[in-house]
Amino acid sequence: MNSMTGFASKELAARPFGKIFLEIRSTNHKFLEVVFHLPVGLLALEDKIKKEIEGKFKRGRIVCVMNIQASRSNKIFIDKPLLRHYVSALRAISRESRLNEDISLNTLVNLPGVLSLVEDRRRESKLWPHLKDLLDRTLADLSAMRRKEGEALCVYFKKGAKGLTEDLNSVKEKFKKMVKEKLKELATAEERCSFLKDSDITEEVERLSFHIKNFKDKLSKAGAIGKELDFIAQEMQREANTMGAKSVDVSISAKVVQIKSQVEKIREQLQNIE
Repeated sequence: MNSMTGFASKELAARPFGKIFLEIRSTNHKFLEVVFHLPVGLLALEDKIKKEIEGKFKRGRIVCVMNIQASRSNKIFIDKPLLRHYVSALRAISRESRLNEDISLNTLVNLPGVLSLVEDRRRESKLWPHLKDLLDRTLADLSAMRRKEGEALCVYFKKGAKGLTEDLNSVKEKFKKMVKEKLKELATAEERCSFLKDSDITEEVERLSFHIKNFKDKLSKAGAIGKELDFIAQEMQREANTMGAKSVDVSISAKVVQIKSQVEKIREQLQNIE
């Protein structure tokens, strides 16, 4: 069982590009969503990175952030046409707004796209072998963290399922005792039939017992099981709600409230399971 929550970061010195920093963060999501924040000029690598991620994860919102600290050997490229366009646009705004402020060099060099490293059209293909190694190691760490979080949640779910079984067994015993005492109080067969029809929770108890067992069995299953477990938990919640609506005994109702509360807690944590 794997959680969808995790974080991993790595760095690698790759000549002649410089030092590559890679961070990958994973949070819960209904499906697999991959978000990139890559340096300018490396957008072509998104598909390759995405395929690597898709090969390892099935669900989660995964944010991939990469930065490159350029080596001193890299040359700086100034996009002069873009710079002139910025200057013209800023001066036009200044005239329209009647501003007397000068356009500083510091402002211009920090505008998007003005300064960059000299573009090498083969840069992506040259960088990819280095990045692939870095990506593999980062994803391995992320997988390990998600697995560790998943194992902790699995312990929580097993404990929760055990508690549900104990509460349900208590409900069974209380219901048998309550029915036996109530039937003695009713004078006619018609009254007894009417009482059993409106308040009998035997079927709900059996179905809930089945769902709890099924839930525990699925916990040992490998792969992405979060959606499957959540569906089972929904069924448990439905049976518990019906039991609560039909119950005419205060002590049984109290136990059913405990069951419903535990199922809700389980469902909340299931949102983090892949």
